[in-house]
Amino acid sequence: MGTDSLARAVELLAAGAWQQAHEIVQQEKSALAAWLHGIVHTLEGDLDNARYWYRRADRPFPGRNAVQEEIAAAQKMVQRGAGPSTA
Repeated sequence: MGTDSLARAVELLAAGAWQQAHEIVQQEKSALAAWLHGIVHTLEGDLDNARYWYRRADRPFPGRNAVQEEIAAAQKMVQRGAGPSTA
């Protein structure tokens, strides 16, 4: 796995396919994967779990209403090939 699989996970999140994205991100251990995992659980509606993964990614949890902005930010990040600490 790695950056390519996480880029695929972001594509899936953008398409609303959070279940498939979850299968990818739960196998990764990076901060980027943790952030995406938080987005997965936000889309799922499991906000307590989302907050946990945002903490693991060392990012503030922006809430359910910001999920599309978070996906857009994640898309930009994977296009740059950077981790979430550079956001």
